[in-house]
Amino acid sequence: MNHPAIRKGGVASVTGAAAGIGFAIARRLVKEGMKVVLFDRDSHSLLKAVQSIQLEFPDSELLAVDGDVTSDHDLKNLYQQSTNLGEVSLLVNNAAIIKGAGPWNDDQQWRRVMATNFWSILTLQQLFVDQLLVQNSPAAIVNVGSKEGITTPPGNAAYAVSKASVRVLTEQLAHELRERTGQRVTAHLLIPGYTFTPMNFPGADPATAKPAAAWSANQVADRMIEAMSRGDFYLFCEDNEVTRELDQFRLQWSADDLIKNRPALSRWHPAYRLDFDSGVAHIQEKESGR
Repeated sequence: MNHPAIRKGGVASVTGAAAGIGFAIARRLVKEGMKVVLFDRDSHSLLKAVQSIQLEFPDSELLAVDGDVTSDHDLKNLYQQSTNLGEVSLLVNNAAIIKGAGPWNDDQQWRRVMATNFWSILTLQQLFVDQLLVQNSPAAIVNVGSKEGITTPPGNAAYAVSKASVRVLTEQLAHELRERTGQRVTAHLLIPGYTFTPMNFPGADPATAKPAAAWSANQVADRMIEAMSRGDFYLFCEDNEVTRELDQFRLQWSADDLIKNRPALSRWHPAYRLDFDSGVAHIQEKESGR
């Protein structure tokens, strides 16, 4: 049985819905009988996305809303269009950009990343949450995070910071909603793994073969539905190369930097890299013997 927010006739609003994970989630929600509002700044791709879903599900009720998540005006329009369509039961904050910046340079790119990946989510929560509270019916918010927001690898500081911020914001939201509504309105953090999407594979076209190691966007959407139905907060995705046990080892290693007072990002520190690699090799050896 699905999470009660994912119900026939309920309205779902999905940002970044023209392609990739956002499109896959929108399609899956239509399959579940929901009315879906697809929001994206790429109007051409958005139209193609809606046409594709309607071709597969002729009875679907879809609404395409053009807009940029960094525009307060456009986000207010998304909220208004969504509530006009019916009772909103699900908000999926998926829109993001990956191009980041280093820890002391490119101020403008930092602002673009944070505006897209973090401030837009906070703004939409501020717009939608009060409405979800007064509806007196089950609802949910899913914010799309990243494993990079947990293990925070070096090389793309702005992106890692933005996704770490999304994780903390969503944890805080989940607690406050639980205190206010019990489990009637819930919040969840979707954590994709290595996924075949335009963000990860810029320039790919429909003829581009998916790498064997990557999950498809549809697998991520399926995992979101499945994990929400169990009541999970962390909607965790593996991929076809990294197992859940290996992912958990990486997460535990990051947490242990603080607990064991190791250097920051010790997984990439020359004094600790050998220990980390040894742990990975041990897990892979165990898995190959299964």
